[in-house]
Amino acid sequence: MNSINRRTWLRSSLMTVGGAALLPHLSFGETAKAPVMLDKEGRALYSPFFKEYIPKNVHEVALKAKLNANENPYGPSPKAVAAFREKADLGNRYAWKELFDLIDKIAEKEGVSRQHIIMGPGSSDLLEKFGMVLFFENGGNVVSADPSYMSLMKVAEATGAEWKPVPLKEDWSHDLDAMEKAIDSKTKLVYICNPNNPTGTITDGDALYDFCSRVSEKVPVFVDEAYLDFLPEKDQKSMVSLVSKGKNVIVARTFSKIHGMAGIRVGYAIGLPETLNQINKITRGGMGITLPSVYAAQASMDDLEFQKKTRKLNNETKDYVYKSLKKMGFEYVPSYTNFMIFPIAMEGQAFLDKMYAQGVGVRSFNILGKNWCRVSMGTMDEMKMFTAALQDVAG
Repeated sequence: MNSINRRTWLRSSLMTVGGAALLPHLSFGETAKAPVMLDKEGRALYSPFFKEYIPKNVHEVALKAKLNANENPYGPSPKAVAAFREKADLGNRYAWKELFDLIDKIAEKEGVSRQHIIMGPGSSDLLEKFGMVLFFENGGNVVSADPSYMSLMKVAEATGAEWKPVPLKEDWSHDLDAMEKAIDSKTKLVYICNPNNPTGTITDGDALYDFCSRVSEKVPVFVDEAYLDFLPEKDQKSMVSLVSKGKNVIVARTFSKIHGMAGIRVGYAIGLPETLNQINKITRGGMGITLPSVYAAQASMDDLEFQKKTRKLNNETKDYVYKSLKKMGFEYVPSYTNFMIFPIAMEGQAFLDKMYAQGVGVRSFNILGKNWCRVSMGTMDEMKMFTAALQDVAG
């Protein structure tokens, strides 16, 4: 394929890449420990260790409790809904000026200029575009944790890159030392999801800040902060300030989680202008955002009470699930997000099918031969449906 045809294919693919790339790889009592595979010298092996089970007849099942996609069950904000409805009759217009108004609002919040921001219909869209543009023409490799959110890595692999997975540490945090050692002359990007999906765990903010500051002098570091807003505000240690200091760090944020706008599709990434220009010269990041969505996002940014309410309700349902799992004899991994994982004794596919048969949607993974369930936090009623179904399925 010559360079012109490759670039034409890339432009087309950036607009159509879809859900297949989104599949992730995958306190009370003793916390379940992360499985780690080492070689004879005690070094982490760079190979994927998991698979995800897919429920049978998934599109035919009417779910009573949809707990499989880390969605916010309380959103969007009423103010966002009102703004969207008010501007719906402008859906025949492109959102050019309005999008720049939103960018300026985000820039003020994040403490950067508008040139440091690229918009997209959700942050996954931007992860995919970075994965495709950075690796398509010249290959290379991307370093990330395993398990982690696989959107960027799947697209990078599909466009000719190699993925170098580094197992999480025993406490489920990123093994930053091992990740740095995994970087070689062909590494084009380091990807970190913090808090991490699908584990719900976090890597210390100060250690991550030091890592990003140092490593970004060698290669760009992409930090996915989709779930950061679920932490108490005092603990939300974003890596955005590194961008202001001229570090080659990219930070992705989304309106899909705490803002409850997964179906309205707004997200953004912050990075150095010269880094973002690599994406902008291939594709227009904000083209997929509708004009009503822009107004909804602006309104949601102002509704801080809705975000606080979501955080509070999320923690209440999570505490309920923690206690319920403890009573049923399950260990679990303490979560900093709106989902959590815990190990199950049943074979993953059978577990998933039985949960779906009861109208409860969850996710199931196998990591190093051990089966895990990931459950998103829904309303309290939905979580009671989940625990009842789990009790019946697990016996």
